[in-house]
Amino acid sequence: MSLHISQLFIYPIKSLGGISVDSSPVTSTGLLYDRRWMLVDQRGRFISQRENATLSLLRVQIRSSTLVVFHKDHPSTSIEIPILEPVELNSMVRAEVAIWDDLCNAIVYPQLYSDWFTRVLGAPCQLVYMDDSIRREVDKSYAFRDEITSFSDGFPLLMIGQTSLDDLNARLAYPLPINRFRPNIVFEGGYPFQEDAMPLFEINGLEYRAVKPCARCNIPTIDQETGINYEEPTKTLASYRLKDKKILFGQNVLVSSTGTISVGDEIHLR
Repeated sequence: MSLHISQLFIYPIKSLGGISVDSSPVTSTGLLYDRRWMLVDQRGRFISQRENATLSLLRVQIRSSTLVVFHKDHPSTSIEIPILEPVELNSMVRAEVAIWDDLCNAIVYPQLYSDWFTRVLGAPCQLVYMDDSIRREVDKSYAFRDEITSFSDGFPLLMIGQTSLDDLNARLAYPLPINRFRPNIVFEGGYPFQEDAMPLFEINGLEYRAVKPCARCNIPTIDQETGINYEEPTKTLASYRLKDKKILFGQNVLVSSTGTISVGDEIHLR
């Protein structure tokens, strides 16, 4: 059975709501705009839904050269964040920020933007941006060509087969939407967890490598519409997707070249 892309998502600000797109340029760090912005705490360490589930309720839209962020339950509570032009970056303040074990010298947005997030989240934070001068390399244990990534957890892309989600949902009392798992690429066709057996594939002439199963944290248990934490799908996944004490769902993918991919594109196994 042929495989094809059924959905594409980007998450401009790490751990905030995603944006469904029909097509996207593919850059060396993943899909365009994906996780190029991030919130950090007073120590400069990244903030995610793991620590603050309210992030799940913040939605992001891209309008021209601006990111618009708003609270889904209070749409009037919004802010417009300019997408910085290269000429503007030289005058911006930089600070060292931590994303897992990596340190990056990121661009710091003016305080008014950080103040907005601080008020909405109820905790001090700062908005930072990864410009093209930053090279955050993926784990060398999985790299082939010194690949880099954005403020993602560790790899440029996360891919999940729709049949994998269908398989999980057939085991649950209440089916879950794909947004619980925050993928970039969702594909249809094939068999459940086929993404685990796709080490090399091609989409629209671009080569990709699925190199590492995604070990899931608690974020899939957070309802992205309410911010409420539940025991599923962790409980059920642990019954059949547990390996070396890690729950695996989805594949981390490396990008080998740049171009464009779109919903409907076929995935060719190599």
